[in-house]
Amino acid sequence: MKKYNNFQGIIYIYSTFNNTISTLTDLNGNTISWISSGVLGFKGPKKNTSLASQSISEKISFFAINKNIKIVDIYIKGISIGKEILLRIINNCGIYIRSITDITPLPHNGCRKKKRRRV
Repeated sequence: MKKYNNFQGIIYIYSTFNNTISTLTDLNGNTISWISSGVLGFKGPKKNTSLASQSISEKISFFAINKNIKIVDIYIKGISIGKEILLRIINNCGIYIRSITDITPLPHNGCRKKKRRRV
């Protein structure tokens, strides 16, 4: 198991209505570990519950501590209830959160409207 001397990493949280995926990378973007609620054994509608988010955050914090990563930047993408719980538990596990950035894409004008019906 490779330990990192840098003590810094990035956690990407992708949270949808159906699933939550969390990825731990180093500062160069190389993936160290990833976890999702499906990997932990949650099936169907239980994959996007607060319990699944709590389990994901505990597991990703465990991976970070084992790899000697103490300081993280967090990038959050998506809309779900699990985002706040993930942040709270990562902070409680002893990992210092340097920054939290929301990278959720926002539509700037929406889709093109349908043509007007001619009668």
